[in-house]
Amino acid sequence: MSDRKFLRALLVVSAAILAVPAAAAPGTGEPMLLVAKPKLSGSAWGSTILIAKPIANGMHIGFIVNKPTQMSLAEAFPEHAPSKRVADPLFLGGPVDLNMVFALVERHVAVSDDALQMAPDLFLATEAKAVDHIIEKESEHARFFIGAVIWRPGELEQELSRDLWFVDEPDPKLVLSKKTEGLWEELVRRAEAKAHMI
Repeated sequence: MSDRKFLRALLVVSAAILAVPAAAAPGTGEPMLLVAKPKLSGSAWGSTILIAKPIANGMHIGFIVNKPTQMSLAEAFPEHAPSKRVADPLFLGGPVDLNMVFALVERHVAVSDDALQMAPDLFLATEAKAVDHIIEKESEHARFFIGAVIWRPGELEQELSRDLWFVDEPDPKLVLSKKTEGLWEELVRRAEAKAHMI
């Protein structure tokens, strides 16, 4: 099975599994917003903000939400007329499956049966048909990514135990914010202020 088919199959299975409550490691069993701590500066993850969600078998999937690319949907899909109407750039979601386009869309219900709820009113579409629908009908409420981040079992827990990330609840408005410049700095200040209050 190709990596692409495996990832799609894993996400479909995960959507079904996560419909049933299950015990999970503290802090990693729910969707979360991860904000890189300053100690990650100089690494590939420096200044990144991610939305992350547990999926099957102790794994997590996530997307970097503050790394716009220079590529547009129109450049990625020159034959697809609706893509030409999307002004926002594609975002670099992560290093895995850079040949796939994912969509995060703000809505109250899933866009398709295999969509994964990443947060209240925020769904991830992976299937081409669902992504196309979002491009055609809901692009003003969506962000489009190339690539994703995948944590294997225990990897995210290890990163959290090493104190690499500030963790917060994901807010669809923040995740889909048009303004990404300075967002990391703002969230770090907010997280540090919150930590000092505890």
